[in-house]
Amino acid sequence: MGDLTVIVLANPAERQLTMLERLPAETGIAVGERVEAFERAAEEADVIFNWSGSVELLREVFRMCPRVRWVHMRWAGLDGWLFPELVESTVTLTNGTGVFSESLGEFALAGILYFAKDLGRMIRNQAAQRWEQFDVTEIAGQTLGIVGYGDIGRAVAARARAMGMRVVAVKRHAPPAGAADAYAERIYTPERTAEMIALADYIVSAAPLTAETRGLIGEREFAAMKPSAVVINLGRGPVIDEASMVRALSERRIRGAVLDVFDTEPLPEGHPFYRMDNVLVSPHTADHTANWLDQAMQLFLANFARFQKGQPLENLVNKKLGY
Repeated sequence: MGDLTVIVLANPAERQLTMLERLPAETGIAVGERVEAFERAAEEADVIFNWSGSVELLREVFRMCPRVRWVHMRWAGLDGWLFPELVESTVTLTNGTGVFSESLGEFALAGILYFAKDLGRMIRNQAAQRWEQFDVTEIAGQTLGIVGYGDIGRAVAARARAMGMRVVAVKRHAPPAGAADAYAERIYTPERTAEMIALADYIVSAAPLTAETRGLIGEREFAAMKPSAVVINLGRGPVIDEASMVRALSERRIRGAVLDVFDTEPLPEGHPFYRMDNVLVSPHTADHTANWLDQAMQLFLANFARFQKGQPLENLVNKKLGY
């Protein structure tokens, strides 16, 4: 493959962009946050790398690039990014799947232990200088239900199994009958989500947001939950019907929730979640480790080497399905 031209949607001052110096010397690179930065490079562009650009910028630049063959997104979630021109084109799309999974797996485990050991109560008692002994729960032997058994869901499952938990899951396509999974005892299809949820002590939502998953966990699913159930959302906010969750939590029909994603972000001032003592709010930072941006850039560089050699790319996205 000959010399390649890469358009990078980003603030040129971002530190990780210096890692692009590792690309072959003959690679043409144009970086910017405005359409004007790409007027010369667009005609020859082979690759669009959206590091931090808006969907409006990506769409406009995409229209300017008649030769582009590959678009890479820094993020894993693609809801809102799949505009018609991209979806209907033959352009290959890849994303940041895998960069965030390990950290999110740890966050889910932290959320499980937060409720199992009643850490909120300990923090409140310490602040009040109150010495109060109480019973805590072992998570070994308890059931974790995972909605969205992809890369992130499996990272959660691996850690839960290491702690002795039983794992069940929901996946768009369940494996053939009798097929074994390394972590999940049983995998259900989405129409059986409530059936799986009824078994779980902890429910982790790790599904991408698509037309099929929006509101997947709603009134029916909350009604099926155990009173002791804890919901952990680290995928996309709207996969869980927020109004249904607020009602279930405020009426104490479930024990609690650990939330890293929401319908509206930042979470608006005065939202009920801020006031609930059975909710732990994380400001969408569960995957913000010290090196996550470096890892995201390294993933692109590794995929670029494959692209240059004509090899299959990793993290291919089905543009019709949205993940």
